[in-house]
Amino acid sequence: MEDAPVLDDARLTRYARHILLDDLGIEGQERLLAARVLIVGVGGLGSPAALYLAAAGVGRMTLVDDDVVELGNLQRQILHAMDGLGRPKAESGRDALRALNPDVQVQALVERLGESRLRELILETDVVLDCSDNFATRHAINRACVAARKPLVSGAAIKFSGQVSVYDLRDAEAPCYHCLFPEADDVEELRCATTGVLGPLVGMVGSVQAAETLKLIIGMGEPLVGRLLSVDALRMQWHTIRFRRDPACPVCARRAPASATTPDG
Repeated sequence: MEDAPVLDDARLTRYARHILLDDLGIEGQERLLAARVLIVGVGGLGSPAALYLAAAGVGRMTLVDDDVVELGNLQRQILHAMDGLGRPKAESGRDALRALNPDVQVQALVERLGESRLRELILETDVVLDCSDNFATRHAINRACVAARKPLVSGAAIKFSGQVSVYDLRDAEAPCYHCLFPEADDVEELRCATTGVLGPLVGMVGSVQAAETLKLIIGMGEPLVGRLLSVDALRMQWHTIRFRRDPACPVCARRAPASATTPDG
């Protein structure tokens, strides 16, 4: 991350509730202002995640989505509004974030990312948020994050169930997404458009993604590395499942040993 912007009086006031936190403080807020975040998918999960990261003062955000805002999105995709119908989600989201916090520099990319483009963008990023809605994209993002050794915050939600985990690929001992969800051709993929999803559920999952991203940027707390946090919104029950790196994983097994890889601050 580059040198942090100056915390002038206006910023001290805007971010005062963060600065009051002992684990965050002025130094942590400066890290946020200097951070670069990539959000792939600006729908149900990307909306709350992007809003909270912008409100927190994450300095530079790139939104990637090749879809447009439709009326059926507005039940849960709170970054968009009626006046955005028909607009690219990335551009609608960019304008909403700029209105929320002028501190934030937001880039909107209306495109479906290929492997080479993904790697190019991820190399320029501090943390990647996977807010996509299909396994092919999730695995492509994971491969790019493994190659670039960048932390990945991944979330998913369908019907009444959601889940979040962090794959801190700066650490050679940390598992990657493929370790937990091996890529396979016969996996049944559920989509919100045909299966449905509870609106507030994506807000819950996206908010956890935002919180984990802030922790990674600042270097505070214990991120969800090696832990899958799941929620059943019908019963409002949260569960944690622990998992480890697969030593035979075809995506991440070739990483250097832990002694040769030191996570960034």
